[in-house]
Amino acid sequence: MTLLAWAVAWLLDYWLGDPQSWPHPVRWIGNLINFVQRQVRRVCHSDRALKIGGGVLWLVVVGMAWGASWGVLHLATLVHPWLGWLVEVWMIYTVLAARSLSDTALEVYRALQNGTLDESREKLSWIVGRDTSQLERPQITRAVVETVAENSVDGVIAPLFFLALGGAPLAMAYKAINTLDSMVGYKTEKYRAIGYVSARLDDAANFIPARLSWLLLALAAFCLRANPRQALCIGWRDRHQHSSPNCAWPEATVAGALGIRLGGPNTYFGERVEKPWMGDEQRGIALEDITRTIQLMMLASLFALLLFAALRWLMSGIV
Repeated sequence: MTLLAWAVAWLLDYWLGDPQSWPHPVRWIGNLINFVQRQVRRVCHSDRALKIGGGVLWLVVVGMAWGASWGVLHLATLVHPWLGWLVEVWMIYTVLAARSLSDTALEVYRALQNGTLDESREKLSWIVGRDTSQLERPQITRAVVETVAENSVDGVIAPLFFLALGGAPLAMAYKAINTLDSMVGYKTEKYRAIGYVSARLDDAANFIPARLSWLLLALAAFCLRANPRQALCIGWRDRHQHSSPNCAWPEATVAGALGIRLGGPNTYFGERVEKPWMGDEQRGIALEDITRTIQLMMLASLFALLLFAALRWLMSGIV
């Protein structure tokens, strides 16, 4: 039943994505983060106090995400096992984001293909933190490829990893960790202190999934007739070419698989950030690299599902 719930949830994400009109736990987590952050800032003013307050913020949000998920799932199962199963499917479905990531990337793709440059920049701004106002078409394309590659980890592989470790409640707790990082984990004056704990613990949570993405994306490259050998070699060679300990693993692997170069300098919140390059520029980046990266991400997510389901099945047999 558990593995069936995983498969059904993955298929629901693949088919439906995240309709904006539907209720979603991540939006509730975001509201909770904003509320707790305001309370912390009322009483914490120095950098040291904000760091401590940021730790409290992390504990409250992640603890409530896990506790609420466990409680709802437990109560639903007490009412009826099938209701508990349906709630489990819904929870897993909501923590997966492959289709949502694909849809938002394709919005930019279609704007680049048929729309104006301003429209492309605007739609890109929905999914990246960098300044998009001055980007040209190749830079926009590169940003989309980087975003899809990077988010293959925290959007799919990592939630499935924590699902295998601790079921739907732990996967939901991971989603809270990731949402905290996306909302307060920036290295800017406003968030540097209060987001310190969130950023560091998000790095820790993604440590193993990011390294698994190197293998899963390379396997996907093999199946899609990209360049798996180059994906492995460049993914390993350029794995440290990022300020994050995790982001370069999937980005460099995709760069190698496609024979392009990713990374480089960008502007975030008005501050220019010098980032190293990943990959070898065997050719210029092309619009179709967006759809190729989406295919790599989707297939890698399926391999992650199969891998973690197999591990769960083996562990249940041992126990």
